Amino acid sequence: MIERFKKKPKDFTYEETITLLSHFGYEEHNKGTTSGSRVRFKHEPSGAFIDIHRPHPGSIMKEWMIKAIFQHLKSNKLI
Repeated sequence: MIERFKKKPKDFTYEETITLLSHFGYEEHNKGTTSGSRVRFKHEPSGAFIDIHRPHPGSIMKEWMIKAIFQHLKSNKLI
């Protein structure tokens, strides 16, 4: 899955994103009842976090969000 993600596929799903981030030690945190589709993933060991938007109505992640997650993981030396 990591290799697939590195290719920044256009059909990467939110469920795959959760699995990927969990692999690196991130936990999903809802930002509150008024957060809407915004979700925070926090890396407990380092305190780093990334905020993303849960896609809707489908589950395919937007290309810009995949790039942002990739940059975050890269700058935190996880990939």
